[in-house]
Amino acid sequence: MVKKLQKLSAEKKAGAQLSGTVKESAQQIWLAGLGAFAKAQEEGGKVFETLVKEGLSIQRKTQAVAEEKISEATNRMANMATDISSKASGQWDKLENIFEDRVSKALNKLGVPSAKDIDALIARIDELNKSVQKLSVKAPAAPKAAAPAGAAKPAAKPAAKRASSRTAAARKSA
Repeated sequence: MVKKLQKLSAEKKAGAQLSGTVKESAQQIWLAGLGAFAKAQEEGGKVFETLVKEGLSIQRKTQAVAEEKISEATNRMANMATDISSKASGQWDKLENIFEDRVSKALNKLGVPSAKDIDALIARIDELNKSVQKLSVKAPAAPKAAAPAGAAKPAAKPAAKRASSRTAAARKSA
């Protein structure tokens, strides 16, 4: 029994030493953690500021690249819009010319004079007016023979009516 007691006391001493060692290790680990925390607090502000500066730098670079890409895309879209607009304009011009030609042909078939025809007629009328004026200036005015007032007018009216009815009939047939 003495031997058992000695063994137990030796085990108690070993257990006490082991628990002391564990306590000491735990204390050192705790102190190391506190030291790391303090160090992180001191240098953490510096690290944080460095990270903020790097983040700002990356943000500026990213914005510059994004703006460049947006500018390129905008230019491409503007060029495409210009190309499409010019093609559409060309197509509208063709369509307009076709429409004008068809309307002109239809009016011509109906006998409606074109703007060129009217301009030619106006030019011809101007030439005739000039010729008449030259002739009237060169030739002295002949005195009119006195005719009875009632005799000339009735003859002129039926002739004027016939001339106007002929022009109306010519227009209807055209």
